[in-house]
Amino acid sequence: MAEILDKASEKTGLPPGSLIHIGEHAISASSISAFVYDFEQCTHHQDITVEESADLILPGQVSWINIIGVHDTELIAEVGALFGLHHLLLEDLMHTGQRPKIEEYEQTLFVVLKMLTYNESRNAVQEEQISLILGNDWVLSFQEREGDVFDPVRHRIANTKGKIRKMGNDYLAYALVDTVVDHYFGVLEHIGDKIEDLQDSILERPNPEVLQTLHEAKQELIFVRHSIWPLRDSLREVVRGEFAQVSEQVEVYFRDVLDHIHQVLDALESYRDVLSGTLDIYISLLSRQMNQVMKVLTVIATLFIPLTFVVGIYGMNFEYMPELSWRYGYPAVWGGMIGLAGGMLYQFKKRGWF
Repeated sequence: MAEILDKASEKTGLPPGSLIHIGEHAISASSISAFVYDFEQCTHHQDITVEESADLILPGQVSWINIIGVHDTELIAEVGALFGLHHLLLEDLMHTGQRPKIEEYEQTLFVVLKMLTYNESRNAVQEEQISLILGNDWVLSFQEREGDVFDPVRHRIANTKGKIRKMGNDYLAYALVDTVVDHYFGVLEHIGDKIEDLQDSILERPNPEVLQTLHEAKQELIFVRHSIWPLRDSLREVVRGEFAQVSEQVEVYFRDVLDHIHQVLDALESYRDVLSGTLDIYISLLSRQMNQVMKVLTVIATLFIPLTFVVGIYGMNFEYMPELSWRYGYPAVWGGMIGLAGGMLYQFKKRGWF
């Protein structure tokens, strides 16, 4: 986040719509692929140019053009010129720190959402900004890097003649958004497993390392919530029919996506409560350990208080102390001190103090 803010400061003073990439350069080369389909036929095109992708847009067919590499300023400018995209839209497109949102620009609808995946090697959630633009019978999708969660949608387009092949580009946009949202549940499952392991570790052995892991898990929940929460309000606008690019028939499907978002957010709230409870357990266990240590130290100190008193008396250098000349004085003092300590230990044990 700090890196994105630093790069955003470079735009200070520039006119609106200046194309400057703000984010990580995830790949070195850009690529464009496309699906063009109707109910009867479907064609797939890979490694095409911007001009070739624009030529694929045909009346009566839906064109899905996927562009990888939002860091390429020349490519984005060329796409904007050929498809007639607003310059402010292009500016937001190259800013990968955008909040999830849905905005209307003249004849197009601009959708920004976060694709979340779980990196097994890093044991952490990864985020990538996905941007969708709905036009007249076409959808442009923009990614930061190769690899996504859209393979099920590609399979449905290429190998079936189901609803997605019958409906328009707004249904395609729904399918892409729905796929991204559905993968949130997989991310939540990994987070839930991590929280369970964390709870087990705390119960077994609470230590500062576990506290650090607990803090990281809490930060991860905040990160995921920040990536998902704004999409809820945007989807509400779609469901209310505020965008002409989405038909009433497809609004019903977006309502289902909104319901999934609510489930995800509810799960995040539950996990946050669980983490708060886990932190309370951690603090309680530490307090209990400290109390045990203090109890042992208190018992030891209490035992030595009377023994120190006895030793202090017989450590005085007075000439007239009858016990000093008594033959059995030394063992008698030892026996008395041992008996005193034993009696005190018996009373402590009887009262359940240790």
